[in-house]
Amino acid sequence: MDFDWDSLTFSFTATDTMYRNVVRAGEEWGEGELIPFGNIEISPAAGVLNYGQGIFEGMKAQRADDGNIVLFRSDKNAARFAQGAKRLGMPPVPESLFLDAVESVVKSNHRWVPPTGRGALYIRPVLWGSGAILGVAPAPEFTFMVYVCPVGPYFKGGMTPIKLKVSDEYHRAAPGGSGGVKAIGNYAPGMMPSKMAKVEGYAEIIYLDAVEHQYIEEVGAANFFCVKDNVIYTPDLTGTILPGITRASVMQIARDLGHEVREERVDVDMALDADEAFCAGTAAVISPIGSIEHGSKIAHYCNGEVGPVTRKLYDTLVDIQLKRADDRHGWIRTLEL
Repeated sequence: MDFDWDSLTFSFTATDTMYRNVVRAGEEWGEGELIPFGNIEISPAAGVLNYGQGIFEGMKAQRADDGNIVLFRSDKNAARFAQGAKRLGMPPVPESLFLDAVESVVKSNHRWVPPTGRGALYIRPVLWGSGAILGVAPAPEFTFMVYVCPVGPYFKGGMTPIKLKVSDEYHRAAPGGSGGVKAIGNYAPGMMPSKMAKVEGYAEIIYLDAVEHQYIEEVGAANFFCVKDNVIYTPDLTGTILPGITRASVMQIARDLGHEVREERVDVDMALDADEAFCAGTAAVISPIGSIEHGSKIAHYCNGEVGPVTRKLYDTLVDIQLKRADDRHGWIRTLEL
C-alpha cells in the first residue's frame, strides 16, 4: 500500500469499511453488516444528539514482529462497553457480537494497519441512541457501529516527557455521575480547559477530585500514575475515573516486575514530590511526565528524561503487545486473515 506511514499523527483518516447494527428498544441484537465507510443519516431528534445518550471505546490493532495483526485485551473493552450501555439506559452489546464486529472491521481494513513500530490501527466502537425522541428518556432505537483509522502517537514526541498543569477551576466528574463510563458527554467539557492549557504550552490538564479539590483523578483522557521510593501509585476506582484497560495492564505488569502497586487516593502534593510520573491509556500507551505545575509549585521529574520505572513499564507493555515477550496472562488475540 502506497501510504506515508511516517507522517501519521493521532488524527482521522478515512478507511474502507465500517460496521453497522441497529436494534429497536426491547429487542435482541441481530447480525450487523459491513458497509463502505461514509456519512450516515440520523434524525435531528435522535437521543444521542439531544441528550447525549451514547458511549464509545478506544482500541488498537497492531502489526506484531511476526507480521500478524493482533488485538490487546479486546474482551475487556467488550465488558466495559456493556457496563457503560447499562449505565446510560441502552441495550448492552453481547461480548461475542462486539468482538466479531471489531475483528471483522479490522480484517476488512487490514491494509490500513501500519508496519510494526510505525503506528497502529485505532478502533472506535460506538453505541448511541439513534431513534427520535422528544422527552428525556431512552431512545426507541439504538445503533452500534465500528470504524477504524491509522494513527501515530497521541502526544507529539512519543516518549518525550510531557508538561502538565493541574486545574483548580475545572473538574472532570463528580461522585454519583458518569465519570466511570466512557460516555460521549464526558469529553466535551474537557475540550476548552485542554485547549487553554495547550495554548499556554502544556500537553494536557490534570483534574483533581470535585469534592476536596486535593486528589488527582485523571490526565485529560488518560489515567495517572506516579512512583515514589519504587512504589507505584494510581488513583483508585471510586466511580469518578475511567477503569482504563491500559491502567489495569500497567498495574499487573508492575506487580509482575516486583513493584508494590497501591490503588488509593493520590494527594496532589504527594504526586508533586514523587520520583517519577506518567499517564497511561489506549491512545497514549504510556507517556512520561516531565513536569507538573500546580499553582505556584512546579515539580520536575528525572531531569526531563524518561524515568527508569516508566521506561521499564513501557518497554514491557509494548513487547507484550507486539508479541516480543511471553503473553503470560493471555492478553493477545491474533487475527486470522
